[in-house]
Amino acid sequence: MKSAVAALSALLDVVARVVIGLAGLALVALVAITGWMVFGRYVLNDTPTWVERAALLAMLFVALPVAAVGVRERFHMAVEFVLAALPRGPRTVVRVVCDLLMLGFGIIMAVWGNSLAEAMWSFKIPLIGLSQGLQYVPLVICGTLTAVFSAEHLLRRAAGLDPLGQHAHSLD
Repeated sequence: MKSAVAALSALLDVVARVVIGLAGLALVALVAITGWMVFGRYVLNDTPTWVERAALLAMLFVALPVAAVGVRERFHMAVEFVLAALPRGPRTVVRVVCDLLMLGFGIIMAVWGNSLAEAMWSFKIPLIGLSQGLQYVPLVICGTLTAVFSAEHLLRRAAGLDPLGQHAHSLD
């Protein structure tokens, strides 16, 4: 089991790097879109109307998938001093419960995000003409990745592998 979980973690390392890379490209697009808005407004004196909606969509594709990678790497918001105050046994139980809660939260986010995307797919975003369902796709991606990364934490713990993340070794 240990080698299978390690192989899964290696694959998820690649997934996390791809997510960060794609979010970086979306961030570049966000900067270009915003730059075009400033140029249009102050140089051309003709503000492009589509820019605000496109920037919002790009921001969703940046923030939500990276938040899921934050769950994997444990660079999301955490209350480490509470864990530090606990003895090793209860600390492990709390970590497992937190990972289970994040797994459930990710599943709920993915399922309901998908329902929202399907419900809104036939409607268009004003000014840019894209499907409003696209606004919920990052929610589905984030939920799915959060669930997968939380399951990875649980599997690594069950297989006896070192935990992932920036604070992994400080409290385990």
